Amino acid sequence: MTQNARIYMRVSSDSQDLERQEGLIQNAKAAGYYVAGVYREKASGARADRPELLRMIEDLQPGDVVIAEKIDRISRLPLPEAERLIATIQGKGAMLAVPGIVDLSDLVAGAEGVSRVVLEAVQELLLKLSLQMARDDYEDRRERQKQGISQAKKRGKYKGRKPDEKRNELIVKLRPNHTIAETARLAGCSESQVKLVWAKHQKEKDQ
Repeated sequence: MTQNARIYMRVSSDSQDLERQEGLIQNAKAAGYYVAGVYREKASGARADRPELLRMIEDLQPGDVVIAEKIDRISRLPLPEAERLIATIQGKGAMLAVPGIVDLSDLVAGAEGVSRVVLEAVQELLLKLSLQMARDDYEDRRERQKQGISQAKKRGKYKGRKPDEKRNELIVKLRPNHTIAETARLAGCSESQVKLVWAKHQKEKDQ
């Protein structure tokens, strides 16, 4: 029986490209999987309310394999929250396939007995270490960013982040006919961003 794969791709911002991760689809097919779903989004891995991630989890069936390029595509959350997220995926009867933690050949091989117990124990340890490293990397990046902003402010060169006008326009077009959650998913942003843009639009319209 062919095993189902659900492929999750994520980048943090509109300036980044998901194209590099598209190879996961062919890799999964080459490994003998049926690709039951592909989930792409541009959102921070430090958020648990990513629309496409939540949609993928909702779609999961027992025996499915969740494939991601790296563990930080799945999560940059603090370790306790990251472990809860992974537990939710595993609680649906699904497995993770991430290079360096669990690769496709390990899963397809279907190890049994003692070798399976050892494999799962090693994978659990690698998963925990990787989740922590992903979070640490996220914190390091934020700290470097804050330091850079602070230095730019001192030099009078910091102008703040430019708003994504195209995405904001899309939100305004979508929102009248969609819920906040649906708008966020279709626009590839967070629900809080939808609320912020829509509130600003309403205020400008009433002026």
